[in-house]
Amino acid sequence: MNRHYIFLLQFIAMKRMYVVLVLASVLSACIPDLPTEEFSSETNPALENYFAAFEREAALRGFDINLADHDLISTIDEIEEDGVAGTCHYNSQESNRITIDLSFWRSANTSTRELVVFHELGHCVLFRDHLEDENNQNTCLSIMNSGTSGCNVRYANNREYYLDELFSLD
Repeated sequence: MNRHYIFLLQFIAMKRMYVVLVLASVLSACIPDLPTEEFSSETNPALENYFAAFEREAALRGFDINLADHDLISTIDEIEEDGVAGTCHYNSQESNRITIDLSFWRSANTSTRELVVFHELGHCVLFRDHLEDENNQNTCLSIMNSGTSGCNVRYANNREYYLDELFSLD
């Protein structure tokens, strides 16, 4: 074969490769970045220790709960309704959202904060409803009571009982 003809074929092949590389780089610039995670979890840093404690307490009772899998949004903010320390909003169309009342948070001790955070996680993660049962000493029998029945939660003295009840399947 003629040397000039081989050179011409190589030149054409290199030119095609150049065009392909340019097209590939231009087209790849138009593809949006894919998300690196399947979910977005936003947790107020003040609640992180309580969330970790919830996961540990669940594990102690045989439940494998990773709150990051629940696409949970949590905030500490003013709740307009009087006497409400926390709320949980959940449905299948958007992220579950926990709000802890700022005024409550500022005045509550660690044990009471844990009680309210665990109660709201009971709604948003365990999908527990309110349970208003009480004993004859006017003590609430569940961490999941609404607080409107008049019974008293004696959480600090009966923490293990309330956590066992929270993670029970009944």
